[in-house]
Amino acid sequence: MISIHLRASRFMQRKFVTNLALVLTLNLLIKPFWILGIDVAVQNAVGTEQYGFYYALFNFSFLLNILLDLGITSFNNKNISQNNQLLSKHFASIVLLRLLLVVIYAICVLVGGLMVKYNLDMMKMLAAVTCNQILISFILYLRSNLAGLHLFKTDSIVSVLDRLIMIGICGALLYYHNTPGSFQIQWFIYSQTVAYLITALITFALVVKKSKVRRLTWRWPFFMLILKKSYPYAVLVLLMTFHNYIGGVMLERMLPFRVGALQAGIYAGANRLLDASNMIPVLFAGLLLPIFARMIKLRQNVEEMVGLAFSLLVIPAIVVATCCYFFSREIMNLLYKGTNLEEYSRVFKILMCCFIPVAAQYIFGTLLTANGNLKQLNIVACSAMVLITVMNIILIPRYQAFGAAVSIITTQFLNSLAQIIVVRKVFEFKKNISFIMRLLTFVLYTIIINYLVYLFPLFWVYRLVVTALACFALAFALRLISVRNLYRIVKYDE
Repeated sequence: MISIHLRASRFMQRKFVTNLALVLTLNLLIKPFWILGIDVAVQNAVGTEQYGFYYALFNFSFLLNILLDLGITSFNNKNISQNNQLLSKHFASIVLLRLLLVVIYAICVLVGGLMVKYNLDMMKMLAAVTCNQILISFILYLRSNLAGLHLFKTDSIVSVLDRLIMIGICGALLYYHNTPGSFQIQWFIYSQTVAYLITALITFALVVKKSKVRRLTWRWPFFMLILKKSYPYAVLVLLMTFHNYIGGVMLERMLPFRVGALQAGIYAGANRLLDASNMIPVLFAGLLLPIFARMIKLRQNVEEMVGLAFSLLVIPAIVVATCCYFFSREIMNLLYKGTNLEEYSRVFKILMCCFIPVAAQYIFGTLLTANGNLKQLNIVACSAMVLITVMNIILIPRYQAFGAAVSIITTQFLNSLAQIIVVRKVFEFKKNISFIMRLLTFVLYTIIINYLVYLFPLFWVYRLVVTALACFALAFALRLISVRNLYRIVKYDE
C-alpha cells in the first residue's frame, strides 16, 4: 500500500505536470508569436537605435518596479496557497495599499528620469512606460491570488490574454504602416497600455468574484503588518531586478549618446530570444511556488518534485542554449536587418547560455522562497548585484554590449550555484553521484553533437532540428528525462 505522504506527493506531481502542460501550450501558442513576430517587427520598423532608447527606458522603469509591489505578490502567492480563507480579508485592503504604492512609484520614476537627464521626448516615453509597469504589476498581483487558490487553468488563460490583445493591435498598426520610418515606437507602447488595461479589468473581476469582496477597506495597521511580512520578498525582488535589468540602462547611460542607444538596441535584440525562453521557467515558477508552499506546510518531501522540475526545465535549457550558441549567426540573420549582424551574434551566443542558470534559479530559488529562506536568497542576490555592477563598470566602456553580456552570464552561473548549495544544506538532499555523472556526460556529448552536425553541408534549419532531436534522444537514453515517470505521474489517481 502506498503511504499517505507518497500518495500526496504524487498527487502534487500530477497536478504540476497536467497544469504545466496547459500553461505551456497556451503560452507557446501566443507569446513566441508576440516576441519573435511583433516585437522583432517593431524593432526592424523603428530601427535599432530608437528601439534601444525604448529598451533603456523600459529597464530603467523596471529597476524601481519594487516600489509598486514591495514583495506583496510573492508573499501573497505563498500565503494564500497555505491559507485560502484569508483571500477575502487580504484582497479588500491590499488593493488600496497598492494604489498608494502606485503614486510613490510614479513620482520616484519620473524624478529619477530627470536626475539622469533624460530629455523631454524620453520623459514622455518614460511616463507611458511607467503606466504600463503599473498595470503589469497589478495584473501579477491579481494572478497571484488565482495561483494561490490553485486555479491554474484560469491563471493560464489570463497569462496570455494581454499578449493576444497586443498582437491584434500591433499587428494591425504594422500592417497599415509598413513603409520604412512610418511606424512610431510610441504606438508600440500605447498598444501595450490598452492590452494591459483590458487584462487588468478582466482579472480584477475574476478575483472579486472568487474572493466575494463587497467593498475595499482602508486599514493602516493591516498595511503595516503586510509590509513587515513582505519586505524580505521586496528586497529579493529589488536585487534580482537590478541584476537582470541594469545592463541595458548602463549601456545607454555610460556610452556616448548615439553609441549607447545603438549598443542598448543590440543588447535588446540579442536578449530577445532569452526573454522568450525565460517565459518557460517563469511559468514553472508560477506553478511551483504554491505547490512547494503547500507541500512544505504539509511536511511532504519535495526532493522528487525538484528532480522532476529539473528534468523538465534544465535539461531542455541545456539543449536550447547549446544549439543557439552554435547557430547564433544564422538565427540573428533570420531575425534582424542592418549591418550589426556580427555584434548581434557575438552577444546572443553569450546571453543564451544564461538560460541554463536562470532555469535552475527558477527551481531552487522558488523552493527557498516557498520555505521562507529569504535571508539566504537576499545575501546571494546582493552579492550578484555588486559583482555585476563592478563588472559592467569595467567591461562596458571597452566591450560595450558584449561586456554587459559577459557580466550577466558570470553572475547568473555563480548565483545559481550558490542557490543549489543553500538548498542542499537547508533540505539535506542526498548527493546523487549517478545523476551528476549522467548530467556531465550529457553536457559533453551535447556540445560534441552540435559541433559535428554544424559541419554537415545541409540547410542550417535542418541541421538545427537534427541537433536538437539528437540531444533530446541522448537525454532520454541517459534517463535524465523519464517517459515512464511522466506517464506514471499523469495517470496517477489519488
